Amino acid sequence: MDAFMPMSTTRRHNKIINEFVRKISGVNRFDEVDILTSECALAHWGSKRKCNEICSLVNINLLEDIEHFTKNTINYLEYVQPDFVLFKNNPFIANELGTITAGCPDLIVEIWSEGNSNAEKEFKFNLYSGCGITEHWYIEQDSNEVVCYLGENRLENQSFTDILITRGGLRFDLRYLAI
Repeated sequence: MDAFMPMSTTRRHNKIINEFVRKISGVNRFDEVDILTSECALAHWGSKRKCNEICSLVNINLLEDIEHFTKNTINYLEYVQPDFVLFKNNPFIANELGTITAGCPDLIVEIWSEGNSNAEKEFKFNLYSGCGITEHWYIEQDSNEVVCYLGENRLENQSFTDILITRGGLRFDLRYLAI
């Protein structure tokens, strides 16, 4: 008997992420913004039990880079794959190949699906909260509400019925995606 494996994302999930990427391209100087989407991973130091010990976040999008980091740089490395990561004002370091970016992002967006467990949500929240200068947003697919934080501090929720605005002033007009 054939097994059916559901897709990890829905059409709405993909539309939201695509629109975040498309809308940010409207900034005046695109070269000052570095965007990472779900095909890239954020690596972090620490463990799931001690995620408050994270110093910074690292983008790794090649398996060879993960192996290099674990063998040559640190003893313990894990990674997660947020849906959308943006660097604009926060400093970051990139390697010559452009495969690794280290630093705390300005914005991380997670779009929760039915497949996301409460443990995964809690872990990612604790991970992203560990960098006090990172704004992180959480979106449930069946809602217009965007739950927003800056580090551990809860910000006012936003809604797809309005233009979404980061604390740094970046605007995302995704109102047509409101349900």
